[in-house]
Amino acid sequence: MNFLQLIPLLLFMAIMVGISVYVRREAASESGFLSHYFVGNRALGGFVLAMTTVATYSSVSSFVGGPGMAWHIGFGWIYMAVVQVTAVFLVLGIYGKRVALLSRKLNAVTVVDIIRARYSSDALAAISALVIVLFFAGTMTAQFVGGARLFSATMGYDYEMGLVVFGLIVVIYTAIGGFRAVAFTDTLCALVMMAGIVLLFYFVLQAGGGYTNIMQNIADNHPEMLEPFSGGNMPLGLYFTQWLLVGICTIALPQSVVRGISYKDTKGLHQAMIIGTFVVGFMNIGINMIGILSRGVLTEPLSAYGTVDHIIPTSIATAIPESIVGFAIIGPLAASISTISGLLIVAASSVIKDVFIHYRRKNGKGELSPTRLRAISVVATATLGTVVFLVALNPPSVIWLINMFAFGGLETAFFWVLIFGLFTKWANKYGALFSAIGGTVCYCLAQGLGIKLFGLHPIVIGISVSLVFFLAGSFLIKDKENKNLEVFFPKE
Repeated sequence: MNFLQLIPLLLFMAIMVGISVYVRREAASESGFLSHYFVGNRALGGFVLAMTTVATYSSVSSFVGGPGMAWHIGFGWIYMAVVQVTAVFLVLGIYGKRVALLSRKLNAVTVVDIIRARYSSDALAAISALVIVLFFAGTMTAQFVGGARLFSATMGYDYEMGLVVFGLIVVIYTAIGGFRAVAFTDTLCALVMMAGIVLLFYFVLQAGGGYTNIMQNIADNHPEMLEPFSGGNMPLGLYFTQWLLVGICTIALPQSVVRGISYKDTKGLHQAMIIGTFVVGFMNIGINMIGILSRGVLTEPLSAYGTVDHIIPTSIATAIPESIVGFAIIGPLAASISTISGLLIVAASSVIKDVFIHYRRKNGKGELSPTRLRAISVVATATLGTVVFLVALNPPSVIWLINMFAFGGLETAFFWVLIFGLFTKWANKYGALFSAIGGTVCYCLAQGLGIKLFGLHPIVIGISVSLVFFLAGSFLIKDKENKNLEVFFPKE
């Protein structure tokens, strides 16, 4: 592979680092480092809020594993995946205003700050931070692996080279610039992702002989792909659990909820809900449709290409002229980059703000100087990213499954804790503790042992058990009076 084809990606990564350095210099003269580094001083406008929420949500599995499944299953996969179009609208609509108001009252910087205040429980806050770091590590590993595999398959370089080119750089720029840099680079990534979808759509159609020819080929050779249930490959139970896993329950993902702390005003929130819904719809339907159209380019059985994760990389290498592959690869890689940066900054905030700084203050050790606090935050962010990078050097198997496992774990731990905590007075810390611990443990055991009720994804077990534990803890064990309830539910 000609080195010149690598230049577009290197330039793109240089721009990302440049944005981060600029944001870092801008922040040097500002007070309130924690608020700036972890939530961008609560100053995001509607467009940037929409783009950073979409970019963090749209991971590399959305651009690699998802369309690979669409190639394998057909339109049934699109009918299932289209529920994700509601993700941004739901998370910002349900939590946006509530979280924004509470974070300002409490001077909260993280989702865990709000959970700690609502339930008056350091134990719950520590467990929440641990869950975030562990499951985020799994998701970030999937992003590193997916991006590096995509880079290797399309550019002709080694897997390890791909990790270094985009993996270490994303860790560096996230550590340098913090949340605001992540928000701005996410916006650029989202725009690049949309451009990449258009580019790939055009060349896949061209390579397959046009839409009519591809659809006729599918109708003749794989007619089940045109059916909602795909000849049994998309049973009703899979629809139900996937709508739950990548639709309804995604409102509890901490990396999305934290966006509610970061926006400037209500006008921006409403703009973000509309813009974000349109953008995630365009991306979701567009990239999965490309997966189906790739049937006109990759006509051999799946075994000829490996796993479904190899379908989109192979389509890019096959359909796109070699001279512009370097540009085409940026879009899918941007999905990986934006998700890694978004998760990394939230994971770092859990370690620094929710654990380290909180326990320093609790033990009367005083405040750190801004210079030292900045150095510790940058080092912690870089260290977390480097650890995940090293794990990705020995890649796991199917990234789509890894991503979904992490999604399910986070949703099980936080869904009822946030819903009941923010919108009901009766929820207490015992219910939240039992729900977060018991539900997550049961979910992980169900995944590890392959336990499925009626063939449904273990998320059903996790969410159900989590609900039972929450109700049992809240109603069977009386909590002492929580003074913070007046902040969450003021008397009229």
